[in-house]
Amino acid sequence: MKKQIYRFTSLFIIFILLIITVAACSSNNTATDQSAIQIKEYNGKNLSSISDVRDVSIKGPQNVDINTYKLKIDGLVESPTDFTYDDVLKNDKQVKNVVLNCVEGWSADILWEGVQLSDLFDKVTVKPEANTVIFYSVDGYTTSLPLKTVMDKKLIIADKINGVVLPAETGFPFILVAEDKLGYKWIKWINRIELSNDPNYKGYWETRGYSNEADVKN
Repeated sequence: MKKQIYRFTSLFIIFILLIITVAACSSNNTATDQSAIQIKEYNGKNLSSISDVRDVSIKGPQNVDINTYKLKIDGLVESPTDFTYDDVLKNDKQVKNVVLNCVEGWSADILWEGVQLSDLFDKVTVKPEANTVIFYSVDGYTTSLPLKTVMDKKLIIADKINGVVLPAETGFPFILVAEDKLGYKWIKWINRIELSNDPNYKGYWETRGYSNEADVKN
């Protein structure tokens, strides 16, 4: 009887180890596949690799369950709405080649694909008194931009990077492509967008002394 129990326990442990190994290999293969299929050139210019976009988030990569995910747009809007991932992607897709510049000194020249924020705002009808857009992340991070900047620059929230779906490390399901702004404005894992009339709102790093303008200096 003891031999049978020992044998069963050994087989069970081997089975669990096999599952872990397969899962690890699958994860590694996914990363390899992304690296292999990503777009490496755009309009005759070499692009940076996905891996060049480093994770400098406050709590590390966030794993979002897309089956329960909602993007809330509220605040100074006529029709506050919770959008599913698919709801967002039903809008016209935009492609932009934009460089991400980090305050740490590194940069990445990337091809982003996503949805223009103005298209989402059209669906909720922004009130006239709104002048600021506040972005929230699932990890508690926040930042903001003037509404005029968002509209004038036709900013997008991207769901793809170099032609592949955003990895968790890069902000799946959505990252703000805050062109001409430093990296701390490029909020990842966005789950809420608030329209506000507070132009002095400061996000996570801004309350810690970082410039609220965050302009990239050429």
